[in-house]
Amino acid sequence: MQLVEPHIQSLAIAKSLLLDPWGLTEADLSRAIAEIFTHKVDYADLYFQYTRSEGWSLEEGIVKTGSFSIEQGVGVRALSGEKTAFAYSDTLSQDALLSSARAVRSIARQGAGKAKVASRYRQAEGRALYLPQDPLASLSAPEKVGLLERVERMARARDPRVVQVMAGLGAEYDVVLVAGSDGRLAADVRPLVRLSLTVIAEQNGRREVGHGGGGGRTGFDYFTDDLLEQYVERAVHEALVNLEARPAPAGEMTVVLGSGWPGILLHEAVGHGLEGDFNRKGSSVFSGRVGERVAAKGVTVVDDGTLPGRRGSLNIDDEGNVSQRNVLIEDGILRGYMQDALNARLMKTAVTGNGRRESFAHLPMPRMTNTYMLAGDKDPEEIVRSVKRGLYAVNFGGGQVDITNGKFVFSTSEAYMIEDGKVTHPVKGATLIGNGPDAMHRVSMIGNDMRLDSGVGTCGKDGQSVPVGVGQPTLRIDGLTVGGTA
Repeated sequence: MQLVEPHIQSLAIAKSLLLDPWGLTEADLSRAIAEIFTHKVDYADLYFQYTRSEGWSLEEGIVKTGSFSIEQGVGVRALSGEKTAFAYSDTLSQDALLSSARAVRSIARQGAGKAKVASRYRQAEGRALYLPQDPLASLSAPEKVGLLERVERMARARDPRVVQVMAGLGAEYDVVLVAGSDGRLAADVRPLVRLSLTVIAEQNGRREVGHGGGGGRTGFDYFTDDLLEQYVERAVHEALVNLEARPAPAGEMTVVLGSGWPGILLHEAVGHGLEGDFNRKGSSVFSGRVGERVAAKGVTVVDDGTLPGRRGSLNIDDEGNVSQRNVLIEDGILRGYMQDALNARLMKTAVTGNGRRESFAHLPMPRMTNTYMLAGDKDPEEIVRSVKRGLYAVNFGGGQVDITNGKFVFSTSEAYMIEDGKVTHPVKGATLIGNGPDAMHRVSMIGNDMRLDSGVGTCGKDGQSVPVGVGQPTLRIDGLTVGGTA
């Protein structure tokens, strides 16, 4: 049997879904781009997308909602200097393509510019980080419902104090095709599954909530019984811990962050500030600081879209560029920013594979993929023992950050007090308040237990949401402000 390269297979699938049903050919794509270049445009591209998605939710043993949708369309973009023109259509006809092309070319004056349009397309390389499969077809509808029912039974059997269980299952089959005026033709077939679990536990009239779940770029067979048990353990443990939690104290104290999902603080407080558009415009606290120390020694932060099967990974980004592993901060020194094509060109630097968009109806912009801090050399238990009095934040709920000054506020969903080097009682209502760059300078110990999140992250920026991953080792941060309720 002859094996087909994944990027070749993806291109064949993309053409079969996005071009062939509409009678479109590569010549039609070239004609649309040539129409744009009758004006003085620097670059143009076409972004075709076909997305099929579904969701199931179960509550009190009953399937409460089920949804299914199909979306398809094309986004047409033209760049001229710092200006961008964009049009999109959910009709994939030749007329719609040409109409959108004529609309975006008005960004520039008539007449041929210096930019040359490629005479023919070349198939761009892509990574092979996940199979070009349709996850929606990996289980039948009764099997998907059965999966949710199994999770619910596991959660209720874990502890008699569990009084309510809500579970959700989602899948997406996303096929994209990118044609650029530089002759690049790139495609990707992106599976994505996610299982979410919420449990409510009750004791002595008090109710608390716990969450679990995960997923990745795979099919539903990813959710083995062993993995489901881990999700259930996580959710039930969090709910039961919070039943015993006391009000959190407030004030400045040493904070130990757990490994894995607490990397969301790094994502929000540091990652967004390292996206190219904010730095080109000078609105980030990290603007113009490449080569300078922006964190304590030992702090190395990477954005890595090349991790196999991870939620935030991409074979190509949404501009057709191959995903990359980008070192953003190395041993505390700022090395660079995440870039899409527009900002890379204007900042005279290389693209980094971080051009992302929510759909064909949105413009691409620099976005994170999987952002995490590398491990250090300290044992997590040693880090806890080093703290006289502080907060141990194991898991987070929501948070927000102002990228212009780096200030952040995060709420913990599972936290404990550390007293005389020992983890003592759980606390509820603790918030972490600080400044991203300042907090990175206050990192004094880095654990050897770097862990990625379970595959649940979604990042919002300028009204667009994309799947992402986060991660970090256990960290000791000195002198963070903790908001409490005690």
